Amino acid sequence: MKIVYLVYTVLCFLTVPALAATCEPAPAAVIDIDANSYYTDTNHSVIDPARRAQNLASTEPVEQFLAGVARSASRYQASGRAPDAACALTWLEGWAGQRAMLGKMSSEQAYFVRKWTLAGLALSYARVQAAATPAQKTAIAAWLATLAEATLVHADTRKGKRNNHYYWEGLAVTAVGAVTHKERFLAWGRRVFDHAMAQVAPDGSLPEEMARGVKALHYHAFAAAPLTMIASILDLRAPALDRLVQFTLAAVRDPSALVRATGVPQEPVDDLPFAVIYARHMGQPASLRARFQARLGGDLALPNPLEHWPASAQTNLTGTP
Repeated sequence: MKIVYLVYTVLCFLTVPALAATCEPAPAAVIDIDANSYYTDTNHSVIDPARRAQNLASTEPVEQFLAGVARSASRYQASGRAPDAACALTWLEGWAGQRAMLGKMSSEQAYFVRKWTLAGLALSYARVQAAATPAQKTAIAAWLATLAEATLVHADTRKGKRNNHYYWEGLAVTAVGAVTHKERFLAWGRRVFDHAMAQVAPDGSLPEEMARGVKALHYHAFAAAPLTMIASILDLRAPALDRLVQFTLAAVRDPSALVRATGVPQEPVDDLPFAVIYARHMGQPASLRARFQARLGGDLALPNPLEHWPASAQTNLTGTP
C-alpha cells in the first residue's frame, strides 16, 4: 500500500503548477473587495466583455493570493517539503493579521468573490494545517472563522435566490468548520446541503440553474462542485446528489435533452471537478483527469485531508484520477 501511495503521490506532484523555488511575497492584503457584475440579461447568461475585463482586473490580487496559497499547499501535500508549507502559511498569516477581505464589499459580486476565496483558502489550509506553528494556527483559524461568520450572516440575511451561490457559501462555511472544529459552521453547512438536495428535481436537474439560459449546463456543473465537496467533508450520501451528478454528466455527454428543456443551445463544459470529487467520495474510478482548482483547494488529484472516501479506494490508488 505504501509503495502504491508513493507512486500516486509522485504522479500527483507532477500535475501541480510549478512555483518558484523561493517563496515570493504575497500580494498586498485586500481589505475592501471591489467587484462588479458583468451579465447583460435577466438570466445572467450573456457576458459583457468590457465589464468582465473590469471585474477580472479589480479582483486579480485576490485571485493571485488564492492561487498562490493553493499551489504552495498542494505542493506541500505532494512532496512534504517544509518550505512549501511555510510559504502557504506565511501568506495566510500575513493576510489574517491584516483582517483581509473584512472591509467594504462593493456589490453582490464582491460577496461572491469573498466566499469563493474563503472556500479555497480553507481547503488549502487543510493541506498545511499540521505544519503550522501554534501562533499561525491561532491567527489563521480566527481569521477564517470571522470570514465564515460574515459569509453565514450575509447568506442568511440576503434576499437572493438559493442557487449555486448559496451552495458555495455552504462549502466555504463547512470547510472553515472542518479546519476550526466549529460545530456551528458544520451544522450550517449541512442545512445548506439539505436545502440543495430538496431542490433537486426527480430528473436530477436544479430549477434555479435550469433558468440560466445557454449557461444552464455550466451552472449545473458549477453548483455540483461545492455540493459534492460538502458531501465528502461531512461524509454524506444522498440520492438527490447522485441524481444531480448523473444528470449533469449525461448532459455533458449529450446536451440535446437539456437544449429541448431550456429552448436554447448550451455552452459546452469540459471542466468537471465535481466528477472527480464525487467518484473519490463514492469509491468509484474517476474517468476524468483532475485539474487544479484554486477555489476547491488546489490540485484535485490529491485528496484533500477534509475529504471522506472509502478505505477500499484508499488502498487501490494506481495513479492520478
